[in-house]
Amino acid sequence: MKISLKIGLKAEDRAVEYLVSHNYSILDRNFHSRFGELDIVAKKDDILHFFEVKYSKEYDAITRITPKKLQKIIKTIDYYMYKKNIDLDFQIDALLVNDKLIEIVENISY
Repeated sequence: MKISLKIGLKAEDRAVEYLVSHNYSILDRNFHSRFGELDIVAKKDDILHFFEVKYSKEYDAITRITPKKLQKIIKTIDYYMYKKNIDLDFQIDALLVNDKLIEIVENISY
């Protein structure tokens, strides 16, 4: 397994632990479609949260969520909702992970 993939999976594992400790229910991880991937799908207070997990130890990882990446996420969410026959309110959030902390940035869509 590539080192970057191992680091990414470890960051996602930490993110899941963080979300569970903040009363989110984890519904899916690493959902793949031809449009892209959803890192974490969680639910809290009857709202679906689609989390894009980004790890960095040197800079603000939010900058790696580009408009093009966001378009892929939105297409993948549409497919996910269709495939799972879900009709709930949702939002797209970022989970920024570094060696010291985890931060949620809510509603990153434009």
